[in-house]
Amino acid sequence: MCGMSQQRPDRSTTRRQAARPDASMSLLTNVMDHSLDDGYAEAAERKATAGFGGLPRTLQAKLGLAAGLVLAAVVVTVGAAQARISAPTLAKEREELINRIQKGTDEADAQQHRVDALRDSVDAMRREALRRYGGDKAELLALLAGSTQVTGRGVKLVIDDAKGAESGNGGGPRESNGFSDTGRVRDRDVQRVVNGLWQSGAEAISVNGQRLTSLSAIRAAGDAILVDNKPLVPPYTVLAVGDGQRLSTAFQDSVDGRYLHVLQENYGVRTRISVESEVTLPPAPSVIVRTAQPQTGATKADGADIGKGTS
Repeated sequence: MCGMSQQRPDRSTTRRQAARPDASMSLLTNVMDHSLDDGYAEAAERKATAGFGGLPRTLQAKLGLAAGLVLAAVVVTVGAAQARISAPTLAKEREELINRIQKGTDEADAQQHRVDALRDSVDAMRREALRRYGGDKAELLALLAGSTQVTGRGVKLVIDDAKGAESGNGGGPRESNGFSDTGRVRDRDVQRVVNGLWQSGAEAISVNGQRLTSLSAIRAAGDAILVDNKPLVPPYTVLAVGDGQRLSTAFQDSVDGRYLHVLQENYGVRTRISVESEVTLPPAPSVIVRTAQPQTGATKADGADIGKGTS
């Protein structure tokens, strides 16, 4: 048996053509190579052949374009003319509104001046009544009632919330009746500070410009502190008239002064106290006489009571 040589297959006929590196991305390649769809290209070519591409070439088309431009110009011109015509009217209305605002402001200022004058008149009559019926105690009565401005030596105490203090629900010693154990200054903190200053010898006290009297109330509404129903915002500046250095030392050594120190150390409440050579406290906004009754006064020769004086 003779062997037949087996012819090797021609590699030129069986070799596959080398694949393109981007053969797997044929769709993306086709999109990139033909970014403009064939249909759009054909439509553009037909328009160019028919003479529709670019500017209009026929007389009718040119006239239509000119008419459109003229119409647009007319619309713009009419709009500008109307704006120019209405401008004086708008300016007049604006001027009238400004005049009304100015008139209302002037009337409010006049009423405020009248209120200030009446308040000064009432204060003058109150001082005269205190002088007439209070005798040498008039100044003391005015001071205690908070009806007059006070200037003298004293201390300045500034209390502010801790940095980054927020409302929360803690369980510390300050937690009571909804107040959270945080670094926020509470109404009862201000109450303790004020009471401590009174007990340390303060003669008159104000908080953020609000003069305190025997009828003043320090309360809370949410997170806001109210003094005589007027909301205050931190920092809270407490001014107290008295013997400056002695008042400052007595307060810091008192129970309420140590309480304030605990707030500073444990809760981050910021405090600062300084002795002032002169502080000025305004009078209380309103001093209301809630009760009045005749006070026993001098008697006439026949023994009748003339009944001067009130309380």
